[in-house]
Amino acid sequence: MAAAAAAATATASSGLIRCATGGAPAHGHHQVFRCSAAKPSPLALRHRAGRPAPLQAFPEYDRVTPFDYDGEVDGGDGDDHPREECGVFGVVGDPDATSLCYLGLQKLQHRGEEGAGIAAAGDDGTIKLERGLGLVGDVFGDPARLGKLPGQAAIGHVRYSTAGAAASLRNVQPFLAGYRFGQLAVAHNGNLVNYQALRNKLEAQGSIFSTSSDTEVILHLIATSLSRPLLARICDACERLAGAYSLLFLTADKLLAVRDPFGFRPLVMGRRANGAIVFASETCALDLIDATYEREVEPGEVVVVDRRDMSVSSACLVPHRPRKSCVFEHIYFALPNSVVFGHAVHERRNAYGRALAEESPAPTADVVIPVPDSGFYAALGFSQTSGLEFQQGLIRWHYSGRSFIQPSQAIRDLAVKLKLAPVHGVIRGKSVVVVDDSLVRGTTSSKIVRLLRDAGAREVHMRIASPPVIGSCLYGIDTPSEGELISNRMDLEGVRRAIGCDSLAFLSLDKLHTIYGDEAHELCDACFSRNYPVLPTVPEPVPELVSAFED
Repeated sequence: MAAAAAAATATASSGLIRCATGGAPAHGHHQVFRCSAAKPSPLALRHRAGRPAPLQAFPEYDRVTPFDYDGEVDGGDGDDHPREECGVFGVVGDPDATSLCYLGLQKLQHRGEEGAGIAAAGDDGTIKLERGLGLVGDVFGDPARLGKLPGQAAIGHVRYSTAGAAASLRNVQPFLAGYRFGQLAVAHNGNLVNYQALRNKLEAQGSIFSTSSDTEVILHLIATSLSRPLLARICDACERLAGAYSLLFLTADKLLAVRDPFGFRPLVMGRRANGAIVFASETCALDLIDATYEREVEPGEVVVVDRRDMSVSSACLVPHRPRKSCVFEHIYFALPNSVVFGHAVHERRNAYGRALAEESPAPTADVVIPVPDSGFYAALGFSQTSGLEFQQGLIRWHYSGRSFIQPSQAIRDLAVKLKLAPVHGVIRGKSVVVVDDSLVRGTTSSKIVRLLRDAGAREVHMRIASPPVIGSCLYGIDTPSEGELISNRMDLEGVRRAIGCDSLAFLSLDKLHTIYGDEAHELCDACFSRNYPVLPTVPEPVPELVSAFED
């Protein structure tokens, strides 16, 4: 417990909140901590003194990460779903750390398909980095790349990017920096809503940025912090951040996991039989490498694993905020075999479908089909409650490539049929209920309706297992601008006519809250309600930068 005591003592100089000790498991030096609702530190109070502004003052925030322009202008493969920005994975205390990290990233591939990277700390204390554009298997397809990353500790990252220019290698994480206290690597899942204000201040003070990612701001804040030791510097930096962040840091001898005070994005901790500690965005990655789930990294908590003795200690960044877990993790992003925010994802989706059938039945329908893959469990729940037959009426082809690269609209339309193929024997002559997890732009839904009608469906009834999306996300999800959100532009009947179905219904926000019961207030549902827990901060003018451009 000496390491935990030292960590708690070290936090005093930066005004960190001390933690209450929970139960300790039977193995290792691991001690579980829970953050106490203590008085905020002066740094936290200073951070909160910024000037929040209403969303309409931020047209540049129409997309989740306006400063990280690395995506495809038209959304890449034309999929109508929003995209998770990234996933993180880390392991410490295992001789196969790099290979385990590679496998963990493979399991988190759905959270980011445009770039991947791994940073590993060797036995000599040197951190090495390998990263590239593409899928995890493409980036690390050559075993020699993993062979360059020896050591017993590693962190990894998969990412999507937002709209704008082509994907850029410079923004692929983890980021690795060297400063006066050594090397530091970081992997980040989330989005900082005060990024621009922080970057302006840092640049005015002489900082030079080499990427357009908000994650680089975190490294600059750590490097310029006057606190000691590293734990205090990281907490000092995080107290200045606003928004969503689940972070993994790697040094020569430590792995640190940090989660923002609201707990927007998931981050879990597990342990392998040999005592290795594992962190991941989802529990499915723990399952793959035979790691036992132990707990979430708590909102506002930093967990430190010292790989020299595998001791685990914890501190609190700031007092508790009201938990605001992203409900879209359950609706769409996470794999159904994951446990996220304490709930089995497949059970949540099944509950959405059952509630949807109670609210909006389709009495004339013959069969229920899901939009693969994320609509499966909601459609199953709809079938169970309605008594309608469940069938797999649409088959998703996962190897079709990006439809937007085709040379003409006619060819692009054929490419859509390659991606989603109707099962004619299930659909022909039937009144079909189609259950999807969400409806964002409406483009995919309209194509599905046409496919089903062309396949001989008598009627097509769309049922959406979430409320209408009317607001963009600020916390780490790539959503379209509000002008592109079909439910923000049209009423229910207008949306129905636009996608061409016979009837349309969404799960209501009240019903969604009912599913969660007493936990409903712990959800971030800003994309459905526009109730944003943390607003962007207006960047202060930087005269030095203005005069430089005027010259």
